[in-house]
Amino acid sequence: MKKRNALILSSALVTMSVLSACGSTTEKGATGSATPATSTAPAATQANAKPVTLKYYTWDNESNQAKTQKIIDGFHAKYPNVTVQNVALVPGNSVDSMKKMDVLMSSGEEVDVLQYSNIDETLARAATGVLAPLDEFYAKSNVKPEEDYFINPKVNGKYYATMMSSSPYFVLINQDALKEANLPLPSFDWTWDDFRDYAKKLSKGEGNDKRYGAYFHSWGEYTNLIAYSELKSPYLTSDLKPAFNDPSFTYFFNLRRAMEKDDKSVKALADVVGAKLSYVTEYLNGKAAMLATAPFMLDNVMNKEKYPHTFKSVIAPLPRSSKSGEQGVTNIAGSYMSIASNSKHKQEAYDFIRYLTTEQEARLDFSGYKKADPKLIVDRLYGKAADLIDVPSLTSTIFDKRVKTNFDPAISAPYGNQLKAVLEKGFSKFILDNTSAEEAQKWMMDEADKIAKQNTK
Repeated sequence: MKKRNALILSSALVTMSVLSACGSTTEKGATGSATPATSTAPAATQANAKPVTLKYYTWDNESNQAKTQKIIDGFHAKYPNVTVQNVALVPGNSVDSMKKMDVLMSSGEEVDVLQYSNIDETLARAATGVLAPLDEFYAKSNVKPEEDYFINPKVNGKYYATMMSSSPYFVLINQDALKEANLPLPSFDWTWDDFRDYAKKLSKGEGNDKRYGAYFHSWGEYTNLIAYSELKSPYLTSDLKPAFNDPSFTYFFNLRRAMEKDDKSVKALADVVGAKLSYVTEYLNGKAAMLATAPFMLDNVMNKEKYPHTFKSVIAPLPRSSKSGEQGVTNIAGSYMSIASNSKHKQEAYDFIRYLTTEQEARLDFSGYKKADPKLIVDRLYGKAADLIDVPSLTSTIFDKRVKTNFDPAISAPYGNQLKAVLEKGFSKFILDNTSAEEAQKWMMDEADKIAKQNTK
């Protein structure tokens, strides 16, 4: 397996999110400023080219569609012969949008450019042949992906997506609760044991009026944030074997149980799932003092009309596994742009995704493009929200030179989304059925082996 250096997030980094983007209701933020690196022909030359219409499929809500249109308008100015149609499949819902996109593509619907909310979903589609490899376009435009983007999804040695957004995880903390508990803002040297201690001290009250010290959502990332930040893959070892027997799963599973059952500093997973709780409202309604999240959450923090609250949020780094663990390691979520394999306009589609991923003046979120200027972006996006977001702690947390991810995109499989489902089910068995961590891990390893064998026949 080809080795890669860890991705360093220095001052050139621009970010969640997603959900991790991992969520079905995540809204995009807005981003940056820097000169696009897109290599384009002069507009006068483009104007004489044959008219082309591209269909670009997203999950933009009404507000984000308007913001996306500003970027599209800039692209139209450089490529006057190309018209881009932004088709929002399920506004505000990335998961349902991806499912609907699959149906459209299987039915032969005309598709040119697609956006996926995480790397697992991207690789799963690339492996089925519905996405076009980008290698020839990178070569023609003299683009070296590893030099330009933080993470580059590959299948069988070919590139299938360009990173659109980059969203490093951190911990949002209610500043009022922090001051009330007389606790300092955590620094890069804090650990998950420290996080547990903070959660106990930040908890307050009883019953419906209780404020929990922290909130863990139902997504796979929250079952073991160490695996998503410190391992090269949360699901696989370097030889592509299941990684669910890693000691970090035992530790984090037991940490979650102790915080829920013993400390009562986090809401029970049964309540989170049963009541279909929102991580946004739990934090912004003051029901939880801390939330491990990513920049996609910051738009919600600024939306006082929808989520009325008066406290300011301060930002701390994601904790490390132990005092001997490396400081600054975090999970980096992201969204990705791909070209449909049946697109009749692949060159124009590539020109569009290259523009979309490098343009900085009207962006919707932090960029996956390494050469953007993130500090200017932060000031523009959050500088006017000083009463709600502590910008200095945000900037120092995200853009510290120590911040990086250990994730290696070479250690991945197209069935990664299935492995994530195994992780979520395994944790549910552990916390809801009261099994041991070791029993849950054995079940996960067995299920992961079955999936691997099914996908390698």
